[in-house]
Amino acid sequence: MVVGGKGANLGELSKIEGIRVPDGFCISTEAFRRTVGETSSIRERLERLSLLRAEDRTEIRELSAEIRRVIEGIAIPDDLDEEITHLLSRLGEENAYAVRSSATAEDLPTASFAGQHDTYLNIIGKKAILEHIRKCWASLFTERAVNYRLQNGFAHAKVHLAVVVQKMIFPRAAGVLFTADPITSNRKVLSIEASFGLGEALVSGLVNADIYKVRDGKVIDTKISTKKLAIHALKGGGTKEQAVEPERQHRQVLTDEQIVQLGHTGRKLEAHFGRPQDIEWCLADDTFYIVQSRPITTLFPIPEATDQENRVYLSVGHQQMMTDAMKPLGLSLFQLKALRPMLKAGGRLFVDITSNLASPAGREILVRAMGQHDPLIKDAIVALMDRGDFIKPPPSDEKASGPGEHGKVASPPSPKAPQLDPDPTIVASLVRSNQASVEKLSNEIQTKSGSDLFDFILDDNQESKKILSDPRSTAVFMAAIEASTWINDNLNDWLGEKNVADTLSRSVPNNITSEMGLELMDVADAIRPYPEVIDYLHHVNDDGFMDELLKFEGGRESRDAITAWLAKYGIRCPGEIDITKPRWSEKPATLVPMILSNIKNFEPNASHRKFEQGRQEALAKEREVLERLKQLPDGERKVAETKRRIDLIRNFIGYREYPKYGIVNRYFVYKQALLREAERLVQAGVIREKEDIYYLTFQEFQEVVRTNTLEYSIIGARKAEHASYEKLTPPRVITSDGEIIAGTYKRENLPAEALVGLPVSAGVVEGRARVILQLEDADLEKGDILVTSFTDPSWTPLFVSIAGLVTEVGGLMTHGAVIAREYGLPAVVGVENATKLIKNGQRIRVHGTEGYVEIL
Repeated sequence: MVVGGKGANLGELSKIEGIRVPDGFCISTEAFRRTVGETSSIRERLERLSLLRAEDRTEIRELSAEIRRVIEGIAIPDDLDEEITHLLSRLGEENAYAVRSSATAEDLPTASFAGQHDTYLNIIGKKAILEHIRKCWASLFTERAVNYRLQNGFAHAKVHLAVVVQKMIFPRAAGVLFTADPITSNRKVLSIEASFGLGEALVSGLVNADIYKVRDGKVIDTKISTKKLAIHALKGGGTKEQAVEPERQHRQVLTDEQIVQLGHTGRKLEAHFGRPQDIEWCLADDTFYIVQSRPITTLFPIPEATDQENRVYLSVGHQQMMTDAMKPLGLSLFQLKALRPMLKAGGRLFVDITSNLASPAGREILVRAMGQHDPLIKDAIVALMDRGDFIKPPPSDEKASGPGEHGKVASPPSPKAPQLDPDPTIVASLVRSNQASVEKLSNEIQTKSGSDLFDFILDDNQESKKILSDPRSTAVFMAAIEASTWINDNLNDWLGEKNVADTLSRSVPNNITSEMGLELMDVADAIRPYPEVIDYLHHVNDDGFMDELLKFEGGRESRDAITAWLAKYGIRCPGEIDITKPRWSEKPATLVPMILSNIKNFEPNASHRKFEQGRQEALAKEREVLERLKQLPDGERKVAETKRRIDLIRNFIGYREYPKYGIVNRYFVYKQALLREAERLVQAGVIREKEDIYYLTFQEFQEVVRTNTLEYSIIGARKAEHASYEKLTPPRVITSDGEIIAGTYKRENLPAEALVGLPVSAGVVEGRARVILQLEDADLEKGDILVTSFTDPSWTPLFVSIAGLVTEVGGLMTHGAVIAREYGLPAVVGVENATKLIKNGQRIRVHGTEGYVEIL
């Protein structure tokens, strides 16, 4: 882009009828390249800069300062000097100008670069303009600009700078217009910030601006700020801060008519560019001038749906404990598996809950379920309904839809499950049935290829849905969940003790996820006797390490132990609901830090002792509560009812983890078969590498296999799109207007500085916070408290080493909560921004019974 992002946008703006843009010209990136980029001393320094990383702060500061000094002293070529002179004479050399940087990587849909490069206002005379052109070029190498490029993956040598030279406007007022509300993301609400004088006062944070909100051509909200200062242009050049007269400090900067007029301009620009815009404007002589319009890069996309009128969408990721962006193949396969339609947005999935909210009974079921699952979602839904301006429930009731297993909002519920006896053989039967189904799938899929494979997977997907919605399966884990709620409610009433079910849930049988963590401790036991193997594992950095183990004493025993564990659990990984994520069996090196942590933190046979200790604590708690209940009025009945619920918890709650394990098992069978098809496409030259198929939907992949053709540019576009989605934070609840509805915790009597969340596993613990965002970065000492964004089953092997758990996402019956209770770890989930507010290494106290965290 020869004129950079700002220059190109200004050129485009100047073509739009009715939009006023100050006159000017642009010094192209070619001029920058000739003058700066071909200078040998600059090239040599750029090569040194390209070797530095973000953490090399001192070197970045010193080297970037050197580069700036060289650029500011550089001579501008004669032909460029002459051309600038000619253009200034046409526009009027005596006029004042704004000299503004315009980078080639600026104002992109995925990275705005706003404020990274310098702008100079009220520059008068050719000599001063040439000097400030060089200053703009030099600003490409400010420390902040260098660091921004490092964070966003832009090569220093490939980002060139154009410079816009524009006639100065001396405005009465200036500011910023967002065509979507920057606080709520509502696409139907425009937000205008306005201050007196030049907009530089607002951009630099010198003044508080007036804020006006506009919807449907009407001003709906006005916040008038005290404006004590303004920046104005000086006659001889430059700018100066000036005090605003006392009588104007509280005056509205724009009239309502001007606000509405500016709103119309914003909608026109948004329509022209096809996406919400961040617009800089100024007002002079009752005329609005537009000096910039760039895409708003931070908005979360609205879920794709044909009917966009007043819909409410719920995040699937917050219910699945996986809020990362998913690749297209992962999204489309999860959509196929879902029991009700799921909509895509920003690389995540959402369900439309509008019909649930439109019925009083449906709303009650949904709110009750979300109160257990995620109180912030519950509060957001209640807040939206209380407003009454978006969803208006009809007076008559309708048949309700309720929450489903695996965190989805499901179809209308089946008839009420029958009362179950706490017979553990039911669980064994369900597990055998699931295993037999996966084994049959594994055998039959071997003979499928080409289009037949895709048809086969679609057929098997129906079998998967049937297993997932099996009423026997649902009845088992719902019986345990309901028993837990019953125990907590009634024993709190009868005995005044909170969350008793947390202790009663420790070390239950048939929990595939907790067994996974304990059996990884057994792997550590197998390796512990062999110091050469342990030393080698400390230096492992690739996935070929398994064969290398055979070189060491104990290597075969160590490899066999890891291989046996992977045969059962290698199908799992962080973010396992996305089929494109590498499984542990595909990247076994991911396990090494966890194995080494177990060797360091535990003595031999610790898994057995840990399980038995939890079992004894549960049994002791059972004896204690039953004995106390016996002493109460009507004690025998209370004991009988409580004992039955305890047996339901002990025998059935472990099965809560199995259905997802079954799904992930099927996923891995699908994945291996699909990668075989991808390998054929690579050999045929249709794609370049197997993983390219991750950026196609299941249906697109099927079509590529059928036709043996692919427009390859789609892969590059999807990769860029996915990279942009990874930077977004998905909302829990979003509307068809794009408005993000945020919930809050309604709690009292907590310490003033407490970080509030949902209590999911009772107890209080103090320890060192270990803030870990990637599983492979886990380096834990015994007694550490894990602080992370979310924990799906893959994170639970870490739970054997930690003393407590804090997550940003979660609910009472999500996987991390279930395992925390089983291991007896105090845990608080749903703590907003926990990984940012808690610093790695800080000492914290986790109140798992009351649901808050203190930083000590």
